[in-house]
Amino acid sequence: MTPEIDLTDPKVLTDPFTAYDRAREVSAVAKLVIPGFGPFWALTRYAEARAMLTDARFEVNSGSFLRPPGIPEHCRAYLETMSEKDGPEHLRLRRLVAPAFTPKRAAQLRPRLAAITERLLDELPGHAEDGVVDLVPHFARPLPIDVICELVGIPAADRPRWREYGAAVASGMGPDFAAAIPAIIEGARDAVARSRAEPGDDLIGDLVRVQAEDGDRLTDTELVTLVWHLVLAGQTPVNLIANAVEALLRHPDQLALLRTDPGLWPGAVEELMRWCSPQLLTTPRFAREDVEIDGELIRRGERVTAAMVAADRDPRAFADPDRFDITRSGPAQLGFSHGPHFCLGASISRVQTEVALSSLFARFPDLALVEDVPRAPDGGTWRPARLLLTF
Repeated sequence: MTPEIDLTDPKVLTDPFTAYDRAREVSAVAKLVIPGFGPFWALTRYAEARAMLTDARFEVNSGSFLRPPGIPEHCRAYLETMSEKDGPEHLRLRRLVAPAFTPKRAAQLRPRLAAITERLLDELPGHAEDGVVDLVPHFARPLPIDVICELVGIPAADRPRWREYGAAVASGMGPDFAAAIPAIIEGARDAVARSRAEPGDDLIGDLVRVQAEDGDRLTDTELVTLVWHLVLAGQTPVNLIANAVEALLRHPDQLALLRTDPGLWPGAVEELMRWCSPQLLTTPRFAREDVEIDGELIRRGERVTAAMVAADRDPRAFADPDRFDITRSGPAQLGFSHGPHFCLGASISRVQTEVALSSLFARFPDLALVEDVPRAPDGGTWRPARLLLTF
């Protein structure tokens, strides 16, 4: 019998790992129960999940993404990001923007990321009350949006407002989210116009200068859409950093290894993505035709997702998968997805997370958890509602 996972069940929301582990042991395919949706399948085993992400029989399209109500009509042209396209159009956009997101480019950004991080750490003690600080609003959440502002050339005077936009997007599909979209789009349009007039030393400037061998360039609409994409995707580091701090504080032996050998940080980020990635599920795909996986028939037009929360703890792929081990070797984790839709900003996210965590623990070596970390009730994201720490 096909296992079912009810994404409204409080037990699943508070402990998705157990629910998906049980499903994975029964079958490589589980049925997700989501009010308002028809058949929705999740692939729970590493091999099947990874294969689906490169299988041309499954496509990403605009139906893969939800839109909050109340978005002004003039903003809609900017909301269909590269993540929602497949085939030649996706390849075209990927080819044009990829040079700005290489590991080499991410490494070159490290000093700027470090400066932003250090500034936030300077401010952190000032947010403490009776020696306790919530790391989510005062470090994990503002850091990625500050980095995005730096990357796309948002003026310093506008950056406090962009922090508010980032917080609204992080809050989920509510009225604040919808209200932030026009402001983000307007700011992105201004940034693109400035770069068109005088390309700067930032990501938009890089992309304005890019021209493919065939003379193809990104349009203004595509550049503005990319900024929106960065703001939306930039919420992953928010929750990854927060999850990672909790994981390392709960595994002091692993944190001690990092203090002894900082060269272990890149591997630690990969293990943290495997162990506590905030993204539980990949962007849904739609079956182009009837496809059978592990005896389950997924019919044409039905949704299917890779359950990273299960695949990245599959004992068929990872030895002792429930053990957190920053020195682990083996297959690549799927936290950044795989295949044509592999996360465009993965290199920047990796460097940003490494800089954030290493700097935080170096600056405050006596950090400690105040309480069990409460989680936001979100069937697609594993994220703390707050993260209270003492120095």
